[in-house]
Amino acid sequence: MANEPHLLFVDDENLLHNLFERLFTRNGFQVTCCASALQAMDLLKVNTYDLVITDFMMPDMDGFALLGHIRENHPTTRVIMVTAHANVQHAVRMMQHGAIDYIPKPFTTAELLDRVKASLEAELPADEAVPARESTAARGSRSAATPKTGVTYIGESPSIQRLKAVLPRVSTNAAPVFIQGESGTGKEVLARLIHESSDRSKGPYVTLNCANLPRELVESHLFGHKKGAFTGAIEDMTGAFEKADGGTLLLDEITEVDLPIQAKLLRVLQEREIQRVGASETNTVDVRVIATSNRNLSDALSDGIFREDLYHRLAVFPVTVPPLRDRSGDVTLLANHFVAKYCALYSLDEKSLSEDLLEHFQHYPWPGNVRELENMVQRGVLLSAERSVILKSDVYDDFFSDADPLQEDASATANPKLSTIDDMERHMILEALKETGNNQQAAADKLGISARTIRNKLRKYRDEGATD
Repeated sequence: MANEPHLLFVDDENLLHNLFERLFTRNGFQVTCCASALQAMDLLKVNTYDLVITDFMMPDMDGFALLGHIRENHPTTRVIMVTAHANVQHAVRMMQHGAIDYIPKPFTTAELLDRVKASLEAELPADEAVPARESTAARGSRSAATPKTGVTYIGESPSIQRLKAVLPRVSTNAAPVFIQGESGTGKEVLARLIHESSDRSKGPYVTLNCANLPRELVESHLFGHKKGAFTGAIEDMTGAFEKADGGTLLLDEITEVDLPIQAKLLRVLQEREIQRVGASETNTVDVRVIATSNRNLSDALSDGIFREDLYHRLAVFPVTVPPLRDRSGDVTLLANHFVAKYCALYSLDEKSLSEDLLEHFQHYPWPGNVRELENMVQRGVLLSAERSVILKSDVYDDFFSDADPLQEDASATANPKLSTIDDMERHMILEALKETGNNQQAAADKLGISARTIRNKLRKYRDEGATD
C-alpha cells in the first residue's frame, strides 16, 4: 500500500467521489476524496499526496486559489485542473502557474486514468524534484526544525492595533490561548504569529483541524495509537500532542470535538500526560495549546456541546479576531499586501489595483472575510496577465459564478432544481442518459456507477415525479 501513488480528488459533486474511488482503487492507486478546497488544504497539512486533481468551480474557494496555495505551500505536489467550462485562455494561465494538466468535462474514465498516469510519470523541474517519500510524522518533524519566519498580521484598524499590542504578553509564556472568530478572519495566522513570537519558536508547530477528521479517528490523531488498537490500526501512530512536544499545538475548530474526547483533552491539559489508544503506559508532554473556533461560544456552552471546564482551561487568554466588515479601513491595506504576495509568488512584475476595483472592495461585506479577499486578489493577479493594473473585470469576470457578488445569487433562482447535492446528482444522471440515448449501461459507465444504481435512481425519480 505504501508504494501506491496517493491521489487527492477535490470536487463538490459527491457523485464523482464514487467514480474516482472505484476507478483508481482498482488500478492500483490510493484515493482520498473531499468536497471543497478548504478541506483539501487541511488534508494537505497532515498527508503527503503525489497528485491533486481538483475541480475549478467550487464553493468557498475555487480551484485556481487552491492551485496557488499548493504551489506556495506544497511545491512538489502535482496538480491537475478539471473544469466544465473549458476556456483556452484560462487553461494557458493555469498551466503557466503550476498545473501539470488541464482536463475539460465531460471526460471518459479511460481518458482520466491515462492523463493521471501521464502526469505522475512526467518529471518535475530540477528545483522541484520530490525527495524520498516521508511519513507524515517525519515531514512534521522536518518542518518543525525549520519553521517559517516573517509572519505578520496586517491591519491598522483600532481592533487590530489592540490585538497587536497584547500579542507580546500573550506570546511570552506557555499558557493556552483560545482564538474566536468567523471563518476566514485569520485565526490560524494569529496562532502562527503567537508561536513564532514565543520562546518555543524553534520547537515544532503542529496543526490539527478537528472538524475535518472522521469522529472515530479524532482520538488517535490527538493522542496516537498502538498497532492493533482497532480495525485499520496496522502500525503505531504518533499523535499530534507527541509531535508537538516542546512546541505548540493548534487545535483548529476545537468545538467540533465530541464530548468524550473533550474530557480526555481536559485531562491532558491538567496532567500534561497522554495515553495512546490501545496503550497501557502514559507519556509526559510539554505542549502549548492554541485552540480556535468559529462558533458562538455562548451558544456552544449553553447547548452542552462544549465543556465549560475545558473552555476555562483553554481560555487563559481568550482572543477574538474581528470580521473584515468591522475593519473596512484595512481592506485596501490587505488587498495591496496580497497583490505584492502573489506577484512575488508567480514571478510577475509589480501590479496595482484599479480605483473602481478598490471602491468595490470597500463596499463589499466580505462574508468570507480575509480569506475571500485574498482569493479575489490572487485571481486578479493571475487574470490581469501582463498588464500592470488589475481591473474589476479581472476579478469579477462573467466566467466565474461570483461575477456579481453584490447581487442575489441568480443561479439558484434560474435553476432551483439544482439547489441540493441530491438535485445535482439527479441532473448528472439524467444528462448522462440524454447524452447516451437513454442507454442505462452506457450512462452508468460514463458516471462510473452501476447500471442497477441507475435503475434504482430512475425508479425513485419516477415516484417523485422528477424525471420531466
